Amino acid sequence: MSILIMILLLSLLILVHEAGHFCAARAFGIRVDKFGFGLPIGPTLYKTKVGDVEVLVHAFLLGGYVSFPDDEKDCDLPKDSPERFINKPVWQRVIVVSAGVIANVICAIALVMVVAIFTGKLPSGNYEVYVGDISAPKEASIWQSGLQKGDRILKANGCDINNAYSLVTIVKNSAKNNGLITEDIVEANYKELKNLNPGLVKDETIPSGLAVRLPQKLSQEVITMDEYAAKGAKYFKPQGEKIDESLLELVKQIEGKTVYVSDGKYTLEDISKALSNGYHPINLTIERNGVVLDLKPIYPDEKGIIGIGLSTKKTMIETKNPVSVVTESYVYLWDNTYTMMYSLGQLFTGNIPLKDMHGVVAITKIGGDMIDKSGKSSGILLAALISMNLAILNILPIPALDGGHLMFLTIEKIMRKPVDEKIIEVVSTVFFSLLIILMIFVVFNDITLIVRK
Repeated sequence: MSILIMILLLSLLILVHEAGHFCAARAFGIRVDKFGFGLPIGPTLYKTKVGDVEVLVHAFLLGGYVSFPDDEKDCDLPKDSPERFINKPVWQRVIVVSAGVIANVICAIALVMVVAIFTGKLPSGNYEVYVGDISAPKEASIWQSGLQKGDRILKANGCDINNAYSLVTIVKNSAKNNGLITEDIVEANYKELKNLNPGLVKDETIPSGLAVRLPQKLSQEVITMDEYAAKGAKYFKPQGEKIDESLLELVKQIEGKTVYVSDGKYTLEDISKALSNGYHPINLTIERNGVVLDLKPIYPDEKGIIGIGLSTKKTMIETKNPVSVVTESYVYLWDNTYTMMYSLGQLFTGNIPLKDMHGVVAITKIGGDMIDKSGKSSGILLAALISMNLAILNILPIPALDGGHLMFLTIEKIMRKPVDEKIIEVVSTVFFSLLIILMIFVVFNDITLIVRK
């Protein structure tokens, strides 16, 4: 039932988008020949006539369309008819083309406000993260840090902890001897080595049998992340480069020592790199009984584990009056839309791989699970965000999408004459084919994701 509800919500969004085009066209006296639910690929499941409009339901349900007389080569409507889309002023055509996007935005606002009104609250998008059982070995640094069960974790290495994902990511990437080193830390440790061993040269091999004094206090790389990585809007990529595999044996030889006896293989710079591969502290700021405390550093083991369980609590924003309903609905949509746009940008720049692009199949499954777990309001909020996503994607200047039509209308306004119909047809056909290929690819990703789960 929850999946069925999600399918109905997604269908509503498509209908809303096409209804926007339909209503705007009719308002300007443009004739609409067809109202299609789904794309005209494969068989037509159902069709009927409503007034002078043919309504069709296609087997390929991923989309929809509104067809004007201009789209049909054998249309009997005169070329100069005022009912033709092409014969309307550019500003009217812009409104008709934009109406689907506008309808999706209005729909998103309405859905969020419905949830805000009937539940009296909206999710902030953040979670409170609490320490559960501590199961680390007795020699682990966590026991000396001062961390206790029930503490709320506020920050880790300066990063605000608003979800468990951000904390786990920082801890995992702070694993002992994880092979990542940065130039700044290597340089800082080299200076300490040089002060202790002034007679040694940076890039000359140290003679075999010579004792090299090692600094007791090392400069250590602190792993942190920005707000977008913390939200999962982009992949987290820790700074630094992998240490040369030839130095891994040296790392083991010098670990925990204050003096290293050279075997005639390494330079002072090599030692500084090996020293820099050691420990990555986790500096936690916690809240306990209303008091904010900074704890002593915690050091994960080689597997990136510190030995604690976590529990989370979703933070909600109350919407008890009309003003808060409007303002908090706006904030909710703005924050989530901004994050979506940022993620879209990361996708185009390659910072998020195409294998992580998902579509309607995965959304339906995830939405159904959300409804099962958190109730119908979660599904409605997800539908609102999808509606905004549809608006954003459709407004992109890509031929075959609404933004592509707007691009051609803009060119027409600048050039003071319509773009050649054959050019539009060829370009739109090419991009439409690419979109279909992309849809198939996304569906494959969706199915793979669901099978793996």
